[in-house]
Formats: sequence, C-alpha cells, structure tokens
Amino acid sequence: MSKYQHTKGQIRDNAIQALLHDPLFRQRIEQKQKGKGSFKRKEKHGKGTGWEGSDKKASYHCPSAFIVNKTAFVAAYSLYPGVLLFQQIADFGQ
Repeated sequence: MSKYQHTKGQIRDNAIQALLHDPLFRQRIEQKQKGKGSFKRKEKHGKGTGWEGSDKKASYHCPSAFIVNKTAFVAAYSLYPGVLLFQQIADFGQ
C-alpha cells in the first residue's frame, strides 16, 4: 500500500479534518455510461481519442530488420540483380 502525499500544507491541530479538505476526499460526480446524460461531446469531437479503426494519424511501424542503408543495398543489388522486391521493402522503411 502506498503512502498518500498530503497536499494542503502542514497538518497541525486536527489531522482528520485536514485530510477531509484534501483533494483526496473531494466530492465527485459519477458520469453515466449509458442512457440519458451519457453523451460526452468532448470525447466525440476531441482529437486523439484512440479508436482502433481510425488509421488517419497512425504511423506505420516497420521492423528494424527491414531498414537498410542505400550503400548496402546497392552492393547487394550489384551481386544479386533479382532483388527488386527487396528494394520496395527497404524504401518503405525510410
């Protein structure tokens, strides 16, 4: 169990009363998940919502095994000229 860091200055007279006025015990309103009052406009129109289907802002991850510098590729291409498909994979990584 972690120790709570009190944020309201020094506790002098009444430690329980000081903790009750701390943000730890502030009143919170529970948001509805379904039904009336559950619509969250900020989440609907906000950026960075993290939907899985949204592919507009995602950057494609290319494994480091496919990233090849140009000089190594030119040397390999001169030895094996049939590696045209490998060139497309190497250009995708850069």
